[in-house]
Amino acid sequence: MTQRAVKIRLRDGLAARTVALLVQVASQHESTVYMEAEGKKVNAKSIMGMMSLGLDTGAEVVVTADGNDEQKAVDDIERFLSGSQET
Repeated sequence: MTQRAVKIRLRDGLAARTVALLVQVASQHESTVYMEAEGKKVNAKSIMGMMSLGLDTGAEVVVTADGNDEQKAVDDIERFLSGSQET
């Protein structure tokens, strides 16, 4: 299991379109991927779950992945949340 605290640096936080893109990034990985913020833990491959977190720019989340590609999953999500893959 790989776990890392990540700060959201996306200009618009996790708005609906951005959540959809994040779910796509998480879904590219075989590992299970969860995000946790403010005591709430959700499946990062679930649009509804991710929307329920209501995260804004500057918020900190804990990304946890477990599986064969867990390190790459966490790295890719961190890169996305940092704004490196923002579209």
